[in-house]
Amino acid sequence: MVNLGNKADAEETLQEAFYKLLYKAPEFNDDEHEKAWLIKITVNLCRDILRSVWHRRVVKLEDIDKYYNDPTDSGVMKEIVKLPTKYKTVIYLYYFEDYSVKQISEILKTKESAIKMRLLRGRQLLKIELKGNEHE
Repeated sequence: MVNLGNKADAEETLQEAFYKLLYKAPEFNDDEHEKAWLIKITVNLCRDILRSVWHRRVVKLEDIDKYYNDPTDSGVMKEIVKLPTKYKTVIYLYYFEDYSVKQISEILKTKESAIKMRLLRGRQLLKIELKGNEHE
């Protein structure tokens, strides 16, 4: 079986395979035919993910140090990745993609005030985590 390397991709593949089983599967002759079809679909979905441009651009958290010259930068990025999605997303869009609060609110279809609050709370969480790591 193909190894996707992370739990999220494996879960997504499993969901997609069962979706296809429920809604797009042919009629099966027996349980073995169904099992073989499900395995083939799952393997093909894994290969599709591994071939995707997105998957090739993803950096695994344990490899993040290779992309930063300064260990502090890699530590900050590791902490950003650990943030809850709603904070991580706005911090990434604001600081790394240089979107304005207004643009982020349009992209996420959320009020500007909510984006500002997420940035504030995300920064606060990040500050707490980075201070906690200084003492380690």
